[in-house]
Amino acid sequence: MIYTDPKRIILFDTTLRDGEQALPQSLSAREKMQIALALEQLGVDVIETGFPVSSRGDFESVRSIASVLKRAVPCGLSRAVASDIDACAEALKAAERFRIHTFIATSDIHVRDKLRKDFDRILEMGVEAVRRARNYTDDVEFSCEDAGRTPIDHLCRMVEAAIDAGATTVNIPDTVGYTVPEEFGGIITTLFNRVPNIDRAVISVHCHNDLGMATANSITAVQHGARQIECCMNGLGERAGNCSLEEVAMAIKLREKSLGGLYTGINPKQIARTSGLVSKICSEPVPAHKAIVGSNAFAHSSGIHQDGVLKNRETYEILTPESVGFTGNTMRMTARSGRHMIRASLANMGYKDDEYDLNEIYARFLKLADKKGQVFDYDLEALLFCSTLEEEENTFELDAMSVMTGGSHSIPTASVRLRVGKRIRSDSSIGNGPVDAVYNCITRLTGIRCELTSFTISANGAGMDALGQVDVNVRHEGRVFHGIGMSVDILEAAALALIHASNNIDRANRIRESRRHEKDADVPQHLP
Repeated sequence: MIYTDPKRIILFDTTLRDGEQALPQSLSAREKMQIALALEQLGVDVIETGFPVSSRGDFESVRSIASVLKRAVPCGLSRAVASDIDACAEALKAAERFRIHTFIATSDIHVRDKLRKDFDRILEMGVEAVRRARNYTDDVEFSCEDAGRTPIDHLCRMVEAAIDAGATTVNIPDTVGYTVPEEFGGIITTLFNRVPNIDRAVISVHCHNDLGMATANSITAVQHGARQIECCMNGLGERAGNCSLEEVAMAIKLREKSLGGLYTGINPKQIARTSGLVSKICSEPVPAHKAIVGSNAFAHSSGIHQDGVLKNRETYEILTPESVGFTGNTMRMTARSGRHMIRASLANMGYKDDEYDLNEIYARFLKLADKKGQVFDYDLEALLFCSTLEEEENTFELDAMSVMTGGSHSIPTASVRLRVGKRIRSDSSIGNGPVDAVYNCITRLTGIRCELTSFTISANGAGMDALGQVDVNVRHEGRVFHGIGMSVDILEAAALALIHASNNIDRANRIRESRRHEKDADVPQHLP
């Protein structure tokens, strides 16, 4: 695939091959298909669908994906081995067009210690592999594995020979993430200066993140003439991961002018959805501070930052969350938040400035934030009606619970006794699992219907007696509420988390009802 526009950067996604290698277990064919279709919708140009010769399952997965892709080019990986290349061609033949990606290591340490051959023989094997692949397709990519540590004379010889043999794309991988941007850019420049036939192929890069340089090296490479970047969604991949697709895509889009007009075919508004899908299917949570797609990427906690964003988002946001498919930024109310943030939050909930004393509310807020950490909008609203949240008795308290589980054919059953005001209520419920049974039981006892949107387990301490912490987000009537529970028993922690969220919902509902009855009052009154 060679685009006629020299400004067009080809994005080659290897989430299904290099990304999957980093997972504790292989993805199913159905899961791979879901990811492949999402990547095509995202706008990826080439999708490396797998390594067909590695297993029958991988072969079948590559074949099924190749048969359904309409725009993206399916690609299979092969070593510089005849049987690998033949397997690739067989798996991909259902596609209208496809790419065979063959590789061999070229660095001294790999040639000497892994392959145990001399470089001339390695060069011959590379040429033979490219020629064999060209018998099946005119779209052949050749990779010089560990190019970042390959002597430059050897690298130039290999690239020239691969192109002469028919490679239409030549990939320069920094396989172990060893190079730094200036050095890697220099390698690309040297290839363009010394390889006489380089204009007959697309130069690609495949950068790993062992030193945290993958994105920077990839961007530097395209500044020096490379026109394909190999990457993974969420930066998945061997060891410290690969170059992150969302990072290079947004870096190129956001810095298009300074990069000389370079662009990709990615639809940025699909990034958040694709990232979430890959994270869920691969059971690999996206780190909170991950650029572009992390939960903190568009979150602001500092009072100075919040004040700036409230006045003009561009003060601290170089791109908007909406531009990559998120619904908006997050303004976290903490002890570092200022009065401007508190006023804005109350205004968003419909409170006018003359309905409260900002200094008084801010003082209460700081006391709560110092104790609680993050304060949510419903906490802030409650401070209008009581001087401290400690004054408010919880409506729901756990009195006792038990959960019965058995073999694989048993139905988990939870029994919960809940203190509701001054009364004790009890009930039993079944569920798809023990947690589901507990939640079904509690929602019946509280009468509060809510949708569980996130459930996170973490350990607080070490050893057998460590406390388990469960954090939940639930949605009730379009509003998100949070709950935290801690216990040495993780099921009890889950129950406490839902009860905590239910108490937050109950308090918010009572406040809303109080506002409805007192909407004509000059100031909010205390809750009954």
